[in-house]
Amino acid sequence: MKRNTLFKLHTATEFNEIALEIFKFQASHNTVYKNFINLLNINVNSIQKIEQIPFLPIQFFKTHQVVSSSKKEQQVFLSSGTTGNNQSKHFVTDLAVYEKSFRKGFEFFYGKIEAYTVLALLPSYLERKGSSLIYMVNDFIQKSNNPKSGFFLNNLDELSENLKKLDQNNDKVLLIGVSFALLDLIEKYQFNLKNTIVMETGGMKGKRKELIREELHYILQKGFGVEKIHSEYGMTELLSQAYSKGNGIFECPPWMKVLTRDTEDPLTILPKGKSGGINIIDLANINSCSFIATQDLGKVYPNNTFEVLGRFDHSDIRGCNLLVL
Repeated sequence: MKRNTLFKLHTATEFNEIALEIFKFQASHNTVYKNFINLLNINVNSIQKIEQIPFLPIQFFKTHQVVSSSKKEQQVFLSSGTTGNNQSKHFVTDLAVYEKSFRKGFEFFYGKIEAYTVLALLPSYLERKGSSLIYMVNDFIQKSNNPKSGFFLNNLDELSENLKKLDQNNDKVLLIGVSFALLDLIEKYQFNLKNTIVMETGGMKGKRKELIREELHYILQKGFGVEKIHSEYGMTELLSQAYSKGNGIFECPPWMKVLTRDTEDPLTILPKGKSGGINIIDLANINSCSFIATQDLGKVYPNNTFEVLGRFDHSDIRGCNLLVL
């Protein structure tokens, strides 16, 4: 399959056809996924629609090399957390696919990145190696081609000054930050932003008490003086991102889709409007696994937008014990 095809999808029929094509390819070429399917006693040829596709529990990225390509990896992205088996490892054999996915994904929702000054407040990610988020945001900063774009670690004074000046000059600004750092910023400074998108990437990373989304966004809206807080939904194991322009309702780019599964029967896909475990189809993950059962709980709406409601309160998703290699 030509990778460019992935990013030119227009209809549900096209998505389903390519998803099934990728499923058959990965069921044959991805050893971990192939073994998982075999242990479930699923006949690959019997899969006729995406709702029948088995989704690989995301924990396998912590214990196995999940790849569908014989090429050597160009980059290994690591999840946050401690070293060893507690970290997910995503072996990316073609960074060009990742770059195309996140560039086109952002453009799909927000337009050209060149139109923005990108200010990144991601201290917990900057302080470790192998972050896929840092890779993406660094590319945004470079592509913005703006000397005022950049990362800010602990220099909140400089960030505050830049943010206020840029906003007052009517510059289009993207402030992307981890939740606890954005809270640190507004505790020290008060803003009234008119031309800035404030985008949180989630997570307190153990720095603060976890807040429900409504409370977090309310505090951030008041502190930044904005009507909406935007959100980015991505993870180490994916090569695509969903975005929310407010109210925590996310939308996927055309090559990504979210389904929900029954929490007691992981092979059963729920109808729209029912809460369950979030399954993600990320067609950009063609060289690893495009069908992932996450540890998030959520709900998919009739228009295919979705909401993240929380996380599983147990560490293992049902089905993980099917494969011990």
